[in-house]
Amino acid sequence: MKISKIATIGTLAVSIAGLSACNNMMPHKSAHMKAPMHSQSMAKMNVVQVAQSNADFSLLVEAIQAAGLTGALANPNANYTIFAPTNAAFVQALQETGMTKAQLFANKPLLTKILGYHVINGDMAMYAKDVKPGNVMTLSNDTLMVTSQGKLMDENGRTTNIIKTDIAANNGVVHVIDRVLLPK
Repeated sequence: MKISKIATIGTLAVSIAGLSACNNMMPHKSAHMKAPMHSQSMAKMNVVQVAQSNADFSLLVEAIQAAGLTGALANPNANYTIFAPTNAAFVQALQETGMTKAQLFANKPLLTKILGYHVINGDMAMYAKDVKPGNVMTLSNDTLMVTSQGKLMDENGRTTNIIKTDIAANNGVVHVIDRVLLPK
């Protein structure tokens, strides 16, 4: 995977123009989630703390820390929509790309690009009811497609299921996905 342009996550300047209300992101049940997540208690935490509170996001938390994005994603003035891959999703992505965790985490520009592809920052966090099929611009300045079946499709044509939606945080919302999204 070649990366020609790296977005600076700290600038937090991404628009989600053209996104209008609809409820086509349907939650899917999964055996991958190890601990129940209660939106009301999560709403007191930022999106990073939400991830830290569930063991099934330990690789995501490690990646955020390795990329140096913990502070930016903890911004209390942000309105993030996070598509959070599970640990199993990270393992699958490493197998698919042939990279080790150490190789990916040591490549900070690539890691930042991939993580930014899982974040939308806008005037409001996007709950499931707010999402309509079509393209959205991610924090990495790449396009992510929401399909009419309520799945996410990355720029490589790979799809992921949204297995849990609407985990509220004090600076956005987290939706759990079962595959790491990869920009071109």
